Amino acid sequence: MKKVGLIIGSLFLILLIFLGFTVGSEYLKVAMAPKYNPDKMELNYEVLGSGPKNIILIHGLAGSKNYWKRNLENIVPNHKLLLIDLLGFGDSPKPNSNYSLDIQMAAIEKIIYKESFNKGQTIILGHSLGAIISLSLLAKHPNWFEGAVVIGLPIVTSKDQFINDMGKYSNFNRLAVSSYGKLFCQLHPLYTLKWFKPKNLTEAVFSDSKKHTWQSFYYSLNETILKTDLYQKTRYIKDKKILFIQGEKDRTAPFEYVKNFAKTFKNAKLIEVKDGDHQLFLKNSKQVWGLINENF
Repeated sequence: MKKVGLIIGSLFLILLIFLGFTVGSEYLKVAMAPKYNPDKMELNYEVLGSGPKNIILIHGLAGSKNYWKRNLENIVPNHKLLLIDLLGFGDSPKPNSNYSLDIQMAAIEKIIYKESFNKGQTIILGHSLGAIISLSLLAKHPNWFEGAVVIGLPIVTSKDQFINDMGKYSNFNRLAVSSYGKLFCQLHPLYTLKWFKPKNLTEAVFSDSKKHTWQSFYYSLNETILKTDLYQKTRYIKDKKILFIQGEKDRTAPFEYVKNFAKTFKNAKLIEVKDGDHQLFLKNSKQVWGLINENF
């Protein structure tokens, strides 16, 4: 028994050393990163297609522009697409920053200007975190956009509400916004191992999810998702055309919250995707492209 205890103790010590090394290296990676310089750090992006209509595509938390590359033949012939990696994600710069909503929006605005997607004949499409940013950009620049399409929109009325909801379905998100959130996010190299790949993510999307830093994830979740009051932010664009696409089984962004929010718009349409979860686009991309073609 004494020998077994020594072995268990040794394994536990090795585990603690390994976890400490992981946390320390991730902390140093962020601490040594340059401060954000918007004039020198341009977002990574890609333009596809040459159709008469424009779509800007903004991915969700821990995603990348490659999230949208499914069944593009259903949308590219009639559209020109601007796919963007958010600051801190994908192949965009990962500076030492607070990754606030204003910083993300300003970085995207530069690309929109550069590629002339601000002429009014543009749809902005966002998923989850990207849906919040999309609606915020629409509210700030209503003359730039014909309307918006939002998928898996998280409506957060309070941090307590979010923690309570996530406690029912997602220990991961609950821990990320807890008092140990920063420490938990610094362990992201471990939970992005293939063993922990969610079934609803493709290999490519899961691979790209490893590219963020703990800082870009933690602050995007806590500063942008949890602190953005969409009811207040969108109060002056109630007549804008908005297509809400929401999964019936989305536990990260519950359908009822989105249903109530969509009611505040005069020209909104809400589509409930049966059996759809938070990553419904990955399974239902043809349906999403079809809905965009049909409604815009």
